[in-house]
Amino acid sequence: MTMSGTTDAPRPTTAPKPKPAAPRLRAPRRPHSPGRPRRSILLTILTGVMLLYSLVPLLWLVISATKTQQGLARSFGLWFDGDFALWDNITETFTYQDGVFGRWLLNTLLYVVVGAGGATLLAVLGGYALAKFDFPGKRAVFAVVIGAVAVPTTALAVPTFLMFSKLGLTDTPWAIILPSLISPFGLYLMWVFAAEAVPTELMEAARIDGASELRAFFQVALPLLAPGTVTVLLFTTVATWNNYFLPLIMLKDPDWYPLTLGLDAWNKQAATAGGEAVFNLVVTGSLLTIAPLIAAFLLLQKYWQSGLAAGSVKE
Repeated sequence: MTMSGTTDAPRPTTAPKPKPAAPRLRAPRRPHSPGRPRRSILLTILTGVMLLYSLVPLLWLVISATKTQQGLARSFGLWFDGDFALWDNITETFTYQDGVFGRWLLNTLLYVVVGAGGATLLAVLGGYALAKFDFPGKRAVFAVVIGAVAVPTTALAVPTFLMFSKLGLTDTPWAIILPSLISPFGLYLMWVFAAEAVPTELMEAARIDGASELRAFFQVALPLLAPGTVTVLLFTTVATWNNYFLPLIMLKDPDWYPLTLGLDAWNKQAATAGGEAVFNLVVTGSLLTIAPLIAAFLLLQKYWQSGLAAGSVKE
């Protein structure tokens, strides 16, 4: 009981304890989207270096083709000379030595059309058969193909020369065409591509509908094999177009030379007694030689890229 007039003493109040701070959580990392590849500075630098490594020789070739014989010696390699002689060099290239450059160009086209075209056809037929048919000795064929891919072509040049000399085929176009028909890498590439690009069920459906094997191949399988076919055609074309060592040991007659061997003969001409230096024609001829390959790669780029990527993703 409290007396009147007196007040209760205030009770001491305790301050509320501060709440512990919530732990700071790291911001969740944004998941990497497959459609947006990560940027890499090192990879960008390496790509730029490789781009320069690839384009600088081509740039030098284009610039040097605009110079005269004297301009090649008095000017900087990566800059133009005072005299722009590109058209004169092209004209002189096709008229020098009675127009033998045109003959070399036709020879190269012959070797490419028959040799590289035949190699592509055989690779497509062989790759499709190995991918879609079972037969005894298939594993042995696979081992032979892989072994042939590993053997460099220069190692077979001398045995091929000895065999062709026995048959009397040296110094003839057949000495270049027949070896070019064999492309182990093209066969292996078409083998792998046909196994993924041509569904077995589709071929069985064509057979059930009454199509023969040839009709099923040309009307059903061959359109599906178009990207791989173009890829093999590009590889065999480049290999035949740039072939140097095989014609060097097989051919003696300059009338059957390809472009590679003919330009090499012009380049060595200055070192012979009384020989004329025609380095401007060698450079211009080299530019004319690579122009068709560049055009082929640019025109068939979409087929080539799709052919290389085929089979990389399995659904």
